Amino acid sequence: MDYEKVYAMSFARVYPLLAAKAERKGRTREEVNEIICWLTGYSTEEIENALNKPETYGDFFRNAPGLNPDRKQIKGVVCGVRVENIDEPLMQEIRYLDKLIDELAKGKPMDKILRG
Repeated sequence: MDYEKVYAMSFARVYPLLAAKAERKGRTREEVNEIICWLTGYSTEEIENALNKPETYGDFFRNAPGLNPDRKQIKGVVCGVRVENIDEPLMQEIRYLDKLIDELAKGKPMDKILRG
């Protein structure tokens, strides 16, 4: 996989895709933000700011203020790959978010998604 291509994508381009996936299944943008905040340590305001500047998806994760240590509990398959087996650390962080958004779209309760 071409990781650099994923890292170079604009966060402002990826975020609406994540939100749309959740919203198609009756979930909310607020829930998407709650997941991103839990995973990365960003505030909702910081997420909104990132959407209004030219920040790459890779930099969004590289600059995360505080990656949640409980993210290591996230297990499962995204795009045919087990997230816990991804060797590239930055790609693993990105796939953790993908997995959490998948769980949201599948109707999983927020306390379970956030490993509460």
